[in-house]
Amino acid sequence: MTIRLLVVDEHALIRLGMASAVADCPDITLVGEAGSAAAALAAVDRYRPTVVSTGLLLPDGDGLALAARLRQRVPDLGVVLLSAVAEDGVLYRALDAGLSAYLSKSADTGAVIAAIRHAATAPHAFTSPALPVALRARREHTGLLSQREHEVLRLMRDGTSLPSIAGRLGVRESTVKTYVGRIYEKLKVNNRAQALMAALNHGLLAVDAEAA
Repeated sequence: MTIRLLVVDEHALIRLGMASAVADCPDITLVGEAGSAAAALAAVDRYRPTVVSTGLLLPDGDGLALAARLRQRVPDLGVVLLSAVAEDGVLYRALDAGLSAYLSKSADTGAVIAAIRHAATAPHAFTSPALPVALRARREHTGLLSQREHEVLRLMRDGTSLPSIAGRLGVRESTVKTYVGRIYEKLKVNNRAQALMAALNHGLLAVDAEAA
């Protein structure tokens, strides 16, 4: 099977690098490239790729949000996320979004080629060189917060105010403040923004790619 690859990245040099990386692969054909999410959506309709590689940050959006939109159009499309941000939080987002693979842009050519081939044959099975270590860290933090603290954290992620959280949970606002204080203490942070970032990096919150 010939893999039809579409490369999406805001940087022309990255796109050229990907073209060079697959040039000697007889089973991979570069069918097109795009520098934005809008161009990528049009290119998918035009070139009908088997696999799309995308950067995380695009001029008109987010690579994970783009992946979700591409999967709506082509459910079995392989999607490989290449990010300059080598953080567990990005890996967790890619995993929770159901992508095929995640790699840092510093990964070697062999790893990138392997990820593309994996995405073509098993688009719904996530892989990443950093996955074992990240999953181990996620398991270590899974029991960090209580079930109620998780509920409060998810509502905080959605931008819900403390009085509204109290109303949603049927408790006093002072009780919610106690929960929030415990969350801050356990995550070793001082405010909501820091708490949400720490929770993402520990894999305690799944992120809807469309909202990213």
